[in-house]
Amino acid sequence: MTDLTLLGLETSCDETAASVVRRSADGRVEVLSSVIASQIAAHAPYGGVVPEIAARAHVESIDAIAAQAMAEAGVTYGDLSGVAATAGPGLVGGVMVGLAFGKAVALARGLPLIAVNHLEGHAVSARLAADIPYPFLLLLVSGGHCQLLAVEGIGACTRLGSTIDDAAGEAFDKIAKSLGLPYPGGPALEKLAEGGDPTAFTLPRALLGRQGCDFSFSGLKTAAARLAETVTSEVERRNLAACVQTAIARQLSDRTERAMAAYALTRQGRDLRFVVAGGVAANGAVRAKLQETARARGFSFDAPPLAYCTDNAAMIALAGAERLALGMTDPLDAPARPRWPLDAAAALSNPTHSYGRKGAKA
Repeated sequence: MTDLTLLGLETSCDETAASVVRRSADGRVEVLSSVIASQIAAHAPYGGVVPEIAARAHVESIDAIAAQAMAEAGVTYGDLSGVAATAGPGLVGGVMVGLAFGKAVALARGLPLIAVNHLEGHAVSARLAADIPYPFLLLLVSGGHCQLLAVEGIGACTRLGSTIDDAAGEAFDKIAKSLGLPYPGGPALEKLAEGGDPTAFTLPRALLGRQGCDFSFSGLKTAAARLAETVTSEVERRNLAACVQTAIARQLSDRTERAMAAYALTRQGRDLRFVVAGGVAANGAVRAKLQETARARGFSFDAPPLAYCTDNAAMIALAGAERLALGMTDPLDAPARPRWPLDAAAALSNPTHSYGRKGAKA
């Protein structure tokens, strides 16, 4: 096996990102560059991501962002071993931009193309900065996704639980909006919660006592939005933000603890590793609660550096490199997918959402 240098491209939502990552033959990972062009200012007036605006912004910036990533890495296209691009799930108009650019590079330079599942990128993101062997239990928690997965290796994930309605990150953002906080709401709510009383309001505990490891945040989101209409002082706003953050962290911890118990039964006498990834993994209260849960259950705890929690292209490049190392490549007609579950068998046999209903992207 030889060293692999990949250009990664990420355009699944509201960041246009490119990165060059080198994976050594011994498995060591080096991020040579990671460039992200945020669209926050473009979407802020609307309080959320507008798909058409996002897609146009990707078209306008992908070429320059990729060139900047190559320049910062100090490599040329002739130095690349392959090109990896997010092929879904996500806003399909944006996904098409990065995937088409990746296909063009692969065709022009005679490079292998790796069409990466965005969720698999998050799954390997903690491995960008630490040596985390497979297998591990993963909590992938972001604005569009909330699921627990047993990760045996690249391309081998088994779903243990998923959200049946809203994702945790969506709950953060929508409740923040109801409190009059700016977009993006998650970080703003975390800041507002500092110094707040997490016991000041009573919020519903979804799925309490229910078997399995699924999540639900719609009830919490509705209850908090109604309470937000009644608060009149800054102290009450701060307290409500603290209560919301605590409630979300508590549910994530409760359902993860169930998954840990089930996962540990299948790995008796072997190392137990737990990884949390995705944008919500950047929340300090959530990290602290999950770290406490992992320690109590005898699991190691890992999370990506904050720079790699939210959408980025370094994780896409790494997922592509790991796939390429196993000889897994894709044809130039690889489709862009708005939905793409990591555990396809579970999605077919036990879907969390019926056809025609809105829900988590995966």
